[in-house]
Amino acid sequence: MEGSYTGGSWIVVVYSRPILRGRTNIFGSGANYGKDLYAGAPVWRVGANKSTRFMTETDLQFGSSVLKAGEYSLFVEFENGEWTLIFSTYGAKSSGRAPEEGLWGSYEYTPEKDALRVKMMLSRLEMSIDQFTIAFMNMTQQGGNLAMIWENELAMTPFTVAK
Repeated sequence: MEGSYTGGSWIVVVYSRPILRGRTNIFGSGANYGKDLYAGAPVWRVGANKSTRFMTETDLQFGSSVLKAGEYSLFVEFENGEWTLIFSTYGAKSSGRAPEEGLWGSYEYTPEKDALRVKMMLSRLEMSIDQFTIAFMNMTQQGGNLAMIWENELAMTPFTVAK
């Protein structure tokens, strides 16, 4: 990173953004809610292409659990109307054929490298968001909300800077 930053710590998310491209009801419903997004994997890789990377320079608290400063891959497990966000210590390969350690997507994901699992509050939007977006909302020096938005779904989880 270039430049300087005083009085705080960075949280950086690097991800690819899938687009609806005219598709509707991307998440489905009922017992199949979200399952098509898995594309044969056990969980969704959050985004597209190379696994999403979440990097934090400070410990973060989600509910009663603490995520240690570090770098993580993000995955989501879908249940009917509910998302579980997974912070995993799996590394990310640069492509499906890359020889380096880690995962490409989530096809070989297993939970033994989970650092933290947290439930996300789910809301329906009255508009459609064409391109998947990860956002930080209602931020203060003490914390805020980590949000994921796509089509008409908004999944959000609050966090604070751990003390």
